[in-house]
Amino acid sequence: MKAAIRKLLKEKNAVLLAHYYQVPEIQELAHFVGDSLALARKASTTDADMIVFAGVHFMAETAKVLNPDKKVLLPDLNAGCSLADSCPAGDFEAFVKDHPDHVVVTYVNCSAEVKALSDVVCTSGNAVAVINSIPADKPIIFAPDKNLGEYLIKATGRDMLLWDGACVVHEAFSLDKLLKLRKKHPKAIFIAHPESKEEILRIAAYIGSTAGMINYVRNSPEQEFIVATEVGILHEMQKVVPEKILIPAPATEDNTCACSECAFMKVNTLEKLYNCLINEYPQVDLDLVISRKALDPINRMLSIPA
Repeated sequence: MKAAIRKLLKEKNAVLLAHYYQVPEIQELAHFVGDSLALARKASTTDADMIVFAGVHFMAETAKVLNPDKKVLLPDLNAGCSLADSCPAGDFEAFVKDHPDHVVVTYVNCSAEVKALSDVVCTSGNAVAVINSIPADKPIIFAPDKNLGEYLIKATGRDMLLWDGACVVHEAFSLDKLLKLRKKHPKAIFIAHPESKEEILRIAAYIGSTAGMINYVRNSPEQEFIVATEVGILHEMQKVVPEKILIPAPATEDNTCACSECAFMKVNTLEKLYNCLINEYPQVDLDLVISRKALDPINRMLSIPA
């Protein structure tokens, strides 16, 4: 099946983009693996005829906004996002209208409809730079992730009005289990994604995006790390530092890997990837008015370096 997928990608001049949280066998097939910011930048510059997005729905939507004339495929349309779901466009529109003087900054983990209501989009990789680019006298709405928003308030000193949304993956880390794990591995350096709760971030030696976490582990002289983000990142991270010990941070609920997994990310499989290439379906399509409104805030995101 892997050989058949590679053949189809070549025949159809299709680029396969995969997020770090995808299953390893899909990451290995991808032309490019990255975080949301890197994937958006790759989608904005591709000369492929077709984009196959092994990620979740909002990522494929972003690729479609940036490539309105290209086919964008998602192996399973049920690959959603709990954070995006926590910010319905209708409710957010009313929230924005109640605060007309605010600059609206939205995290990329939201629907195209919510992006269309925004002034600028950001990712965890460039969120601090985006906030710092806004004049100090301008009040800010930040949505949908309250944990990332609270982290940005501390990091930038800006007082922002936050939407009350969260990612179930990053909400699931258990502080009690983490503290026990640190006692078991006293030499391990704890690193975390800024979507995590404040109590988790408070004890992290490094806070950053998925790409930032990989770079930190690569450049650190330390040999052992506890990693608080979706466990799929460990596949790429271990390739970068095969000699180092990587330990997933424990989740509140007991599960098969004692870590935090995104069920939405994991609905994409090799079989679904093969079928979507054969059938060129499911396609991600957007209302043209929404797509055009979402383009400017996405382009502003891409213009601001991390």
